[in-house]
Amino acid sequence: MRAIAVSEYGATPAPTHLPRPRPGPGEILVRLIAAGLNPLDWKVADGLLKDSVDAPFPLILGQDGAGVVEEVGEGVTRLRHGEQVYGSFFGVARGLGSYAEYTLAEDDGPVARMPDGMIYTEAAAVPTACMTALALVERAHVDEGQTVLVVGATGGVGQAVVQLAADTGATVIATAREGMAAQMRRLGAEATVDHSLGDLNGQVLAVHADGIDAVLDMVSDTAGTEEIAQLLRPGGIYASTTWAVNPDAMAARELRGLNFEGEPSAELLERVSDLIDASRLRVVIEREVPLEEAPAALAANRAGGARGKTVIRI
Repeated sequence: MRAIAVSEYGATPAPTHLPRPRPGPGEILVRLIAAGLNPLDWKVADGLLKDSVDAPFPLILGQDGAGVVEEVGEGVTRLRHGEQVYGSFFGVARGLGSYAEYTLAEDDGPVARMPDGMIYTEAAAVPTACMTALALVERAHVDEGQTVLVVGATGGVGQAVVQLAADTGATVIATAREGMAAQMRRLGAEATVDHSLGDLNGQVLAVHADGIDAVLDMVSDTAGTEEIAQLLRPGGIYASTTWAVNPDAMAARELRGLNFEGEPSAELLERVSDLIDASRLRVVIEREVPLEEAPAALAANRAGGARGKTVIRI
């Protein structure tokens, strides 16, 4: 089968041909039609997990994907042959990923039937970004009447966070350059601030002088979080997906600090499906590329400035 893999940590991702995996008990084999690109994909290639996972090589990259159940192993009951599915196929420990024609998933893993009417390229962009966003908004206890600043709002996770935070009834302020401001408003942001112009705090206070209740941050480093946290009212929360928050320092300022790590599951993905079916959540795709161009797409994602999801057609 065709795949995009690395020969060792730190190597450049490259097209290759590898044997098709076979499902064991409790596993399903999925013929992938599309894969979704996430920053974690190139971080894994760089060696993010080298101290925690003894991965075999070549290591196929990718975690998100959508396709058709090709074969099921003994004991599989939840999904059946021929069903359209999407999910997180994170198989680093076995050298498997979603940048390939076939991959494996556990029957009880974060894989679900695709939402009604959704095509494969749309579905592949959903799992990690939308599961992360839903869990993050809930863990931060975003609620009606609050004012929320979303930092890194134009990326895949950020755009889902904007929608889900606005859906709670909260007032959302999103960071976005001028070219993305209208898109952020369409997704539910009441106002946008352009971080590239400097003095982010001043811009936020100009549109909401009373301060804010929550910061949901997908991009800032520790210095950035400490600066932005000055916007929070006492009792406010700062949630970071980059683990840049010092909870003790936040507590000293009467704030809550949360370093968030997602835990994908079938139940969480099915809740995402329900939100999509109810037209309360949508994914914005920035571009689509064929499998052979995935290495270049990973390099572009590493450079930053994403305005939506990149999808790989397989």
